Amino acid sequence: MTEEASITRTGKRLPLWVIAASFTGLLAFLALIAWGMRLNQAGPIAIGQKAPGFSLTTFDGQTLKTADYSGKVLVINFWASWCQPCEQEADAMEQAWQTYKPGGQVVFLGVDYVDTAPQALAFMKKFDVSYPNGPDLRTVISQTFHTTGVPETYILDRQGKLAYVKVGHFISAEEITAVVDGLVK
Repeated sequence: MTEEASITRTGKRLPLWVIAASFTGLLAFLALIAWGMRLNQAGPIAIGQKAPGFSLTTFDGQTLKTADYSGKVLVINFWASWCQPCEQEADAMEQAWQTYKPGGQVVFLGVDYVDTAPQALAFMKKFDVSYPNGPDLRTVISQTFHTTGVPETYILDRQGKLAYVKVGHFISAEEITAVVDGLVK
């Protein structure tokens, strides 16, 4: 017999626990990917569903948490300074805010989407926007709400459940108050 023919395989086998641990790690990794894909493909929040809480640091440095407004109607408007339809609804939003501000039962929050602070502040000054606004840093809030663009407005009832969604801009303050009035009573 030649020397080549007499050489046998001397490969070592991995211990069973190493194989099991590797397989478990692979399954965990695949489960994590599946979970991420499921969250990514989840649709928007449904009407009547509890809205996710979030905190927003306003342009003037205040940190606002939606949990602080329980028992109040919450109007969350996603906008951007580069968005022409946002310009078209800015006056209506401000007028509606001024209608509800004295009563204290309705809170407006503006969430500035993919923008720069100087441009956002110039937009707010141009349209005399006085309700609290802040940037959506890393688009965390818009991803939470699964927004599809700007403007979009989410109106939560006093229990924090989604009562109304407007994709696109409001035409008038009356259009906004028609929705909010039904939730305030």
